[in-house]
Amino acid sequence: MKALKITQYGDIDSSLAFQEANVPEPGASEVLIKINAASINPIDLMVMRGEMKALKKLNLPVGIGRDLSGEVVAVGSGVSQYQPGEEVFARVGEDHVGTLAQYLVVDATHLAKKPENLSHEEAASIPLVGLTSYQALIQVAGLKKGEKVLIHAGSGGIGSMAIQLAKAYGAYVITTTSSANVDWVRKLGADQVIDYKKENYLDLLSDIDVVYDTLGQQYTMDAFKVLKRGGRVVSIAGVLDPLTARELGINWFFRKLIGLKSRPVLKQAKDKNAFYRMVIMQANGDQLSELSALYRDKIISPVVDKVYPFSQSLAAFSYLNTKRAKGKVIISLYSGD
Repeated sequence: MKALKITQYGDIDSSLAFQEANVPEPGASEVLIKINAASINPIDLMVMRGEMKALKKLNLPVGIGRDLSGEVVAVGSGVSQYQPGEEVFARVGEDHVGTLAQYLVVDATHLAKKPENLSHEEAASIPLVGLTSYQALIQVAGLKKGEKVLIHAGSGGIGSMAIQLAKAYGAYVITTTSSANVDWVRKLGADQVIDYKKENYLDLLSDIDVVYDTLGQQYTMDAFKVLKRGGRVVSIAGVLDPLTARELGINWFFRKLIGLKSRPVLKQAKDKNAFYRMVIMQANGDQLSELSALYRDKIISPVVDKVYPFSQSLAAFSYLNTKRAKGKVIISLYSGD
């Protein structure tokens, strides 16, 4: 089979290459998937460039890609919930990264049945952004009906899904975006849209229940300026907090460094009697099944920006790298070209 691999740390043209590989065989708790579509995400670019080496150094060459939609080919001896021929989708675990390949084995607990009303390209757009926002907004922040939530970068892959998810849970949704996307994010369900090219959200907002920080850096610190007392800030781009570091199994020395780096943010949280957590998304088939039902019932719609054939994967990564994508960038593997 053909697979796209990271061969060295660096830029897109020098680091990614197609290679031939054997079709893997599923272990007892695994499922072999014929992949029809995969989505690519900023984390894939970060790993390729070597920006994640401090957390996990790769044994190159290694596969790339974490989202997939496809068809079950074979199941391990301990798997009973899936059968060959069923259509499934997943955000694979870090031990199974490599969805830009014609076949891949996946932990069965990370799979969910694909919504019947979605194409494979549409389904592949969901897992990473869906689980990230579900775990941040619903699991960690505990977003409730009627609460005000600020979601930064509403037109991106994360933001366009998070707006719809928060709205599905009955929240009052506020988002920031550029002038060109104001009407579009409003159609996604945003109740209040702030054009950051014309307005400063810090001058307009206060008493926000939940801030979903998707941008990090100064945005993390500024979240507390618009947050109500006792509110919650959940971040996917800010500083790592000591509790999350402990849950990730990071050793005590690095946890100490993390504690020092996170001190300014945690002080802001303490001064507001607020909650701050950095959310590191975990693959979860049960939660993905919950999201699948929202798509099946058309409460949420997939947002796909562009679809590239497998042979043009490098062009897809180059486009993602421009940061102009409105929604998700998908690679189709139907033909295996």
